[in-house]
Amino acid sequence: MSLSPTKGTPLPSATAVAPVVPRPRTPAPPEATVTDPALVKRAVKAAALGNAMEWFDFGVYSYIAVTLGKVFFPSGNPTAQLLSTFGAFAAAFLVRPLGGMVFGPLGDRIGRQKVLALTMIMMAAGTFAIGLIPSYATIGVGAPILLLAARLVQGFSTGGEYAGASTFIAEYAPDKKRGFFGSWLEFGTLAGYIGGAGLVTLMTALLSTDDLLSWGWRIPFLIAGPMGIIGLYLRMRLEETPAFAAELEKAEADRPKVPLREMITGQWRALLLCMGLVLVFNVTDYMLLSYMPSYLTSELKYDETHGLLVVLGVMALMMIVQPFAGALTDRIGRRPVIAAGCAGFLALSVPAILLIRQGSLLAVALGMGALGLLLVCFTAAMPAALPALFPTKVRYGSLSIGFNVSVSLFGGTTPLVVTALIGATGNMMMPAYYMMAAAVIGGVAVWFMTESAGRPLPGSAPSLEPSAR
Repeated sequence: MSLSPTKGTPLPSATAVAPVVPRPRTPAPPEATVTDPALVKRAVKAAALGNAMEWFDFGVYSYIAVTLGKVFFPSGNPTAQLLSTFGAFAAAFLVRPLGGMVFGPLGDRIGRQKVLALTMIMMAAGTFAIGLIPSYATIGVGAPILLLAARLVQGFSTGGEYAGASTFIAEYAPDKKRGFFGSWLEFGTLAGYIGGAGLVTLMTALLSTDDLLSWGWRIPFLIAGPMGIIGLYLRMRLEETPAFAAELEKAEADRPKVPLREMITGQWRALLLCMGLVLVFNVTDYMLLSYMPSYLTSELKYDETHGLLVVLGVMALMMIVQPFAGALTDRIGRRPVIAAGCAGFLALSVPAILLIRQGSLLAVALGMGALGLLLVCFTAAMPAALPALFPTKVRYGSLSIGFNVSVSLFGGTTPLVVTALIGATGNMMMPAYYMMAAAVIGGVAVWFMTESAGRPLPGSAPSLEPSAR
């Protein structure tokens, strides 16, 4: 018998035994995006600075709410004045979903950068207009009507702001540092809040009550004009995000329009998660940063200047912690950090409010500081977690809808609802109970969400730092 191979019987070579060649080790798949660090920093800076200017405009309203109640809603009942003022505050949130339904899909169609520039213009115009409105004593009922109209312009424009800014940063940032870069968006928000609160505190300390009521209250709103021009300049210098540019390139710049219905029904699970996360984020955010100054003044009869100074200190503390907490979400994940915030609000809301009610400066500072540090769990994680719920082609639109519906129903109405509950029940612990309920809902959302830290955004190629290549 011959041992030589016959025709059709190959030698037992390596090629025959192992025909599958091992996949070559490449540091990054060819479709991955390698980020430009300078471009990422410029994008983050412009989005954060623009967000700071927007939220200076939007937030200053709540800091001067007690004075605005006397100017636009004269009444012998301070609680009724505050309710009317916060009613106009809440009305702006009712149109936010409309703004989200307009600006969000538009951002997915024509680009994030163009829409963010447009929202900046509208916000600055609406805020500047408030500073020009005559008082109730001058034109009667026309004054609160004009105030409401200006607030609606603010609310409509803000409907496209947060979702657009967070999407913009998320799509620029490398996957492994999305939490860190995203945290600077809320750093900008806090800077805007501090700017608004600081200016109101300064005016309250330097101006007499009569001067503040007659003309001083207009100053923060009139500043919005030049601030808007600066913000517009920053945003017009930005380039479109790599993820959106790649999406356009796929369809050769002729993308079909995504129906609004698809942004909702096609993303219903992600939308529900988004709304639950935004609920706990914004109820606690507006409770602490918008409602507490008025709570200290109107409900606890706390000195107005000292109350605002405490809030300023809390926000400064949050700004210091914010980038470190954002980096932590990249290391251990978004879910553990958000879950810790929910558990903290559930366990510590009552003790914190009891400390605040005790009334001494130290007790108020400790209670507010505890709530502020818990809030950082959300402000640091959400700008990266929320955009990761949706694919690129509908990210701006779906996020705008889910975010603004939740904010409108629960976040922006927080000052009005809590003030009304205290007025109806006389229970000064209502802020604690409201935050605890929000924490339970947020915890359920965290349970069902998928971890996104270190992973590419849905529908986008991996985004890597140059050193990772």
